[in-house]
Amino acid sequence: MGQALFWGAIAGIALLLGAVVGLYVPMPKKLTGFIMAFGTGVLIGAASFELLGKIDIQEGYSYVIFGFLIGATLFTSLEFIISKKGGKERKRSKEKKEEHSGMAIFIGSIMDSIPESVIIGVSLIKSNTVSWVIVLAIFISNFPEALSSSFGLRKDGYTRKKILFLWTIVFILTTLSSLFGFVVFKELNGLYMYMVSGLAAGGIIAMVASTMMPEAFEEGGPIVGLLSALGVLCSYILSIGII
Repeated sequence: MGQALFWGAIAGIALLLGAVVGLYVPMPKKLTGFIMAFGTGVLIGAASFELLGKIDIQEGYSYVIFGFLIGATLFTSLEFIISKKGGKERKRSKEKKEEHSGMAIFIGSIMDSIPESVIIGVSLIKSNTVSWVIVLAIFISNFPEALSSSFGLRKDGYTRKKILFLWTIVFILTTLSSLFGFVVFKELNGLYMYMVSGLAAGGIIAMVASTMMPEAFEEGGPIVGLLSALGVLCSYILSIGII
């Protein structure tokens, strides 16, 4: 349980860091795009090598496929709702044209961050040790998301103190979500764990395709393709235990 809380906090601290940078430190758009591109690659690698790539028995494949389809469909449905409310650009660091989109962006960020943290707890069940790939991927993903949302909230008239308070709450929720994933799914048998892994992978792939990939390219330019590829390679290296 302690490990679930600790690693959930490590991944979640990126939310606070992103909020602080968004409020106090000017950051070039290209740099944000580069970070997001690398994070996109790491997330794709995490879904491929960690969540989908470690199936031990033949019967598990149908559970993984079913879970993947549910995860992708569920995230896409939620993404549609959040986008309609003004949160479609929550991973972008630029100024928003929409008025009063900050809270929608913030809610969309919660929608991303809490399920991702649940995955950390689930990964601890599967191997009794943390998945460095998943923690790194979520950490890198959280940073630009909090950065973007802080811009939106600030534009909507929220004070810096209130914005940091909101992100502190999300940080606590993401930390507890990792514990939740560990405790709730610990009693599931192996087949249902495969379904949970597939669900998480489907949600991740749908998320990076709809939010991170296009926005990383818009802010970083063509080089983001190489950075994303390096992110996938980093995931692979971590997943096979070279480092």
